[in-house]
Amino acid sequence: MKKEDTPPMPEPRDKPLFPAFTLAARLSQDHLSPDACYQCRKCSCGCPLTFAMDLLPHQVIQLALLGQEEKVLASNTIWVCSSCETCTTRCPNGIDIAGVMDWFKEQAVTQKKAVPQPEVAAFHRFFLESIRAGQGRVAEAQLLRRFTFFKMRRKLDVRELRENMKLGWQLMKRGRMRLLGSPAPGGQREIQEILKLIKS
Repeated sequence: MKKEDTPPMPEPRDKPLFPAFTLAARLSQDHLSPDACYQCRKCSCGCPLTFAMDLLPHQVIQLALLGQEEKVLASNTIWVCSSCETCTTRCPNGIDIAGVMDWFKEQAVTQKKAVPQPEVAAFHRFFLESIRAGQGRVAEAQLLRRFTFFKMRRKLDVRELRENMKLGWQLMKRGRMRLLGSPAPGGQREIQEILKLIKS
């Protein structure tokens, strides 16, 4: 083939990545080392929520190894992840991929990053505050009430509200959800020690 017949190289879609390996070291300090990943993609193949992700789980780990913290923190993926731990279970090298996702969520909140999924972030915050208020036990009715009001302030969906109220009434009738929550469990000393570890 002559030189003039050589097709031009395609333009890259994204800016080139410049590796920064301090991120992997920080993850290792929190016992979440991704160094053993060899990109087999078993995590992504087993994840039930990839249809809603902009980065697949194996790509998050790859970007973590390359130190691309900002790219991961700006993604929907870390907030779409439901921590079902399917990825962690499937990993042949025992990487806690779900734990890595949670670590990035904490970093996004700590660094006050713009959250692409504000409803998910709000539910996480309400859940942890409910555990603190209930001394280790979640008051489901109060949690759902706070989250519903949060969603209503953003966008009122009367149909969804009506369906949720019907479901909540059925749960309370069957004793599956208490209006005022359940009494605090025993072992408060251990519970309070755990709550101290939860970052605000």
